[in-house]
Amino acid sequence: MPELQTYKGYYLWHYIPSRAAAVIFLLLFLAATIYHTWKIWKLKTYFCICFAIGGFFEFIGYCARASAYDKTGRMMPFCIQNVFILLGPALMAATIYMVLGRVIIAVKGESRSLIPVRWLTKVFVTGDVLSFLIQGGAAGMMVSSDLASIGNKLVIFGLVVQVVFLGFFIINIMIFQARMHRNPTLETSSNVLRWKWHLNTLYLISLLILVRSVFRVVEYIMGNDGYLLQHEWPVYVFDATLMWTVMVAFAIRFPSDVCTHSHVPERFKLNETGGIA
Repeated sequence: MPELQTYKGYYLWHYIPSRAAAVIFLLLFLAATIYHTWKIWKLKTYFCICFAIGGFFEFIGYCARASAYDKTGRMMPFCIQNVFILLGPALMAATIYMVLGRVIIAVKGESRSLIPVRWLTKVFVTGDVLSFLIQGGAAGMMVSSDLASIGNKLVIFGLVVQVVFLGFFIINIMIFQARMHRNPTLETSSNVLRWKWHLNTLYLISLLILVRSVFRVVEYIMGNDGYLLQHEWPVYVFDATLMWTVMVAFAIRFPSDVCTHSHVPERFKLNETGGIA
C-alpha cells in the first residue's frame, strides 16, 4: 500500500486514490465514448461530437486518477484528473442544448419556445462555453499555491454559471412541453418523431448534470478540510456514476430521428458545429 506523499510540502490528495475504481470508470467511459463516436459517424450527427469529446475527457481524467495511486506527490496526474473530470460535463451539456433546438424545429414548435429558436442554441451554448472557459482557466490556477485561492473561487463561479444555465434550460423545456400539450402541432402525432421521448431524456440528462454540478459547487465551497475532499466515495457517487449514466441515457435514446437533416426545414438546419445556417 503506497503512502500519501506531499508536493512541495503540500498534500494534493487527502487519501490514496483507488486504482481499481479509477480503472473501472476509465473502461466504462472509454466504451461509452467509442460507442457514441461510432453512432455519430454512422448517423452523421456531427454536432454531437462535443458529447463524445466530453466522454473522452472523462476517460483521460480517470486514467490520470488511476496513475495517481502511487504518485500522490506528483502534480501532473493530479492536475490532469482535476481539469478533465471537471470539464467533461460542460461539453456534454453543449450537445443537449443543441438537441432541444432540433426537437423544437422537428415538430414545428418554434412559436411555443420561450426563447426564439434562432437564439436558443446560441444562448445556452454561449453560457456553456463561458462556464467551460472559466472552469478551465481556474483549474489551471489551482495548481499554483499563490493562485489557488483565486482559482478555487473562479471554479465555484464557473460551476454556478453552469447550474444557472442548466436550471434555465430545464425551465425552457417545461414551458415548451406545456405549450405543446395545450396547442400541439400536426408533427407531434408522428410516430417517427418521438419528441416526448427526447424531452424526457433531456430532463434526465439535465438533472443528472445539474446534481453533479451542485455537488462540485458544495465540494469547492467546503474546501480542503471539508468532508467531500477528505473522502473519495462522493466523487464516484455524485460525479463518475452520474456522468456515466448521462452517457448511457444518451446512447439508449440517441436523437437520430430529430438530428437527421431530413426532418429539419432548410432554413433551420444546423451546421456541423451546431450553429443555425
